[in-house]
Amino acid sequence: MTPVRTEPELADRILGGWLGRIAGNMLGKPVEQGEVWTRDRIDRYLRQAAALPLTDYLPEPADESDGRELRPEWRVCVRGRIHGSCRDDDVDYAILGLHLLETYGFAFSTEQVGDLWLLRLPYLQTFMAERAAYRNLASGLKPPLTATYDNPYQEWIGALIRADVYGWTCPGDPRRAAALARRDAVLSHTGNGVYGAMFAAALISAAFTAPTVRHALDTALTVVPASSRLARTVRRVASLHETRMTWEDTLATVSEETAGLGWIHTIPNAAVLTAGLLYGDGDFTRTITLTVRGGLDTDSNGATAGSVAGVLNGAAAIPPQWKDPLQDTVRSAVFGFDGVRISALAERTLRLATAEFQPMAPGYPS
Repeated sequence: MTPVRTEPELADRILGGWLGRIAGNMLGKPVEQGEVWTRDRIDRYLRQAAALPLTDYLPEPADESDGRELRPEWRVCVRGRIHGSCRDDDVDYAILGLHLLETYGFAFSTEQVGDLWLLRLPYLQTFMAERAAYRNLASGLKPPLTATYDNPYQEWIGALIRADVYGWTCPGDPRRAAALARRDAVLSHTGNGVYGAMFAAALISAAFTAPTVRHALDTALTVVPASSRLARTVRRVASLHETRMTWEDTLATVSEETAGLGWIHTIPNAAVLTAGLLYGDGDFTRTITLTVRGGLDTDSNGATAGSVAGVLNGAAAIPPQWKDPLQDTVRSAVFGFDGVRISALAERTLRLATAEFQPMAPGYPS
């Protein structure tokens, strides 16, 4: 693939994607429990702390009851307490995807995705569909049975959060990005779970060259079936945005229309993500803060929104309150990657994005 931009600019945008994903994940982590932390409750929390409009990481809880209901990781994810990123699966899978491409190249198979999970990813750091697929892999099942056997989470958000690296390594080539994401996703997901991964990969790929976030969204919709519920939900949010309906009313409307799917399902989270991107209108801070304030799977949605906005803006344009506390450091459960530099991950991603990559020999060290 021919690079779509000069290498320094491409490098800045890839680093922006990594920083955005990690910052957005950290922003949403303390309130990652959609049944408890609704949109109204998140905003009430912020008002109590005099933190609306939100322009930085979440503040510490203003009262003890809120502190008890935040995720226990909040102590290392709120403003003033962040010293490098905390570990999270939303970042682990980006790292694992990078390692997959470095190890097997762009011609990797779904079976090789599973092999790498077993080698590099601790079972207890997998959840929902990924844990079901991991268990199936360990029992000797092969794809696509790994996704369908005893797995009630097939259309949940897990595959979508694994898709970023395919967008970052296929800048301006959304169809290729979506095809790679699909090959990964079918290890654990079906239907809209797979479409969510394809959509996210294409969206991030398109963000490298799209003039606006709306153009990137429209391009991403071309890689999934137009009649799928995912595509219909994204178009619904876009149509409400076009009518100049407020962000709050748009989310309230779509929330009613997707009721009953649960807070980790791909469809309602795609609505929150789309609204955050459209109403954020390319501004990094507004995009990730609106997305997290939208509730549901806050850390996953914040991470994907941050990745898109980071690619659109580039690392240099991300405000320092989001970048500086990360200290260029990632904590990760992926074997061999804990403590890796964010800048080093971005450099390795750039090498994949700018050259036809040859698979490394077995035993290639991380």
